[in-house]
Amino acid sequence: MIKRKLSEKIINLSKKFPSVTITGPRQSGKTTLVKDIFKNYAYISLEDPDEREFAISDPKGFLKRFSSGIILDEIQRVPVLLSYIQGIIDKEYVPGRFIITGSNQFYLMKNITQTLAGRTAIVNLLPFSLTELLEQPAINIFDLTDLTDIGYIENIYGKSGKSKYGKPPLRLEEYLFKGFYPPIYDKQLEPKDWLSAYYITYVERDVREITNIVDIETFYRFIQLCAGRCGQILNLSSLASDAGISHTTAKNWISVLQASFILYVMPPHFSNFSKRIIKSPKLYFLDTGLLCYLLRIRNAEDVSFNSMRGQIFENFVFLEFYKFFANIGEIPPLYFWRDRTGHEIDFIIDTGKKLIPVEAKSGETIVNSFFDGLNYFKSLDKNANISKTGILINGGDAFYIRNGNLALPWYYI
Repeated sequence: MIKRKLSEKIINLSKKFPSVTITGPRQSGKTTLVKDIFKNYAYISLEDPDEREFAISDPKGFLKRFSSGIILDEIQRVPVLLSYIQGIIDKEYVPGRFIITGSNQFYLMKNITQTLAGRTAIVNLLPFSLTELLEQPAINIFDLTDLTDIGYIENIYGKSGKSKYGKPPLRLEEYLFKGFYPPIYDKQLEPKDWLSAYYITYVERDVREITNIVDIETFYRFIQLCAGRCGQILNLSSLASDAGISHTTAKNWISVLQASFILYVMPPHFSNFSKRIIKSPKLYFLDTGLLCYLLRIRNAEDVSFNSMRGQIFENFVFLEFYKFFANIGEIPPLYFWRDRTGHEIDFIIDTGKKLIPVEAKSGETIVNSFFDGLNYFKSLDKNANISKTGILINGGDAFYIRNGNLALPWYYI
């Protein structure tokens, strides 16, 4: 079993909170993870019709069977249980008594905030990160500010260009195409077959549970149009027009896809640098494999020649940063920056003390112009709030510091 980096956080939270809630997309490994961490706990899946019927008809009797630790899987199927769990916790505060998982964030979080606020810790488990698959440590993003030499990263990975972990077993394009859902790797499944079934079985199902979609073909066209806008500023009016739906419907469907852990809408970073900051968010998918499936990319080789290779790579870089923060139990402080004169930065990481500018370039050859955006953004700093080191994640093996910017290969994040 591949060790999940979120494990340590869940264990620590279970020692302090009476309940820990693990959310995330379906098939991201939530059940496998909690069963591995809490081996001695009773396990109940509320997808089981018999257990679900028992829980709905007699919630007190259902919970009375368990005097100690219990895992309640897919709790959103029986939200009424949360009120009874609240009563049990208020009567006797026992850390780690309830481990709750759920895949539908829309319903789950609505009920959690109404009943278990202050009584449960909440974390998100996403599909594998690249470093989890490679079973190597992730770079601590908080250490990437104001670097003057490359020693910190060499201590983790070895000398420049010669990682002590070796090259990843797969090419970049293969990881982008396959995505990072555990079943594809655990069972050696063909990505396009599994992702096709995943879309029909889970995505359409969850969407239909949340909102009444009659024309599923229109919705499929909508989500494909979203895929074509990956890494771009979200223009809801244009998206709605192209999909043949209203602006309100497009906005609702974006919210549903966010709640189902399919999309992520990244806000722009606001600062005092200028009042001419673009305010619309950018759109990303929470798995590159699903993104490639929706773009109708048929194999890994086609990724190399696809017109959206750069956006797919940018989405990958976003996901690795997103997973870093999710795996330590934090809301990812990720933003983008663009002004109306054309200057832009793919990602701004707000560490609380410093802003780290990051650019993602899928090319294997580094040219000086790749650093222009980073240098311009750093030049705007008046109060030392911006890191002196800009980060360039590249699709090749470039690994060095140049003029205060750190170039990192894609497999080092």
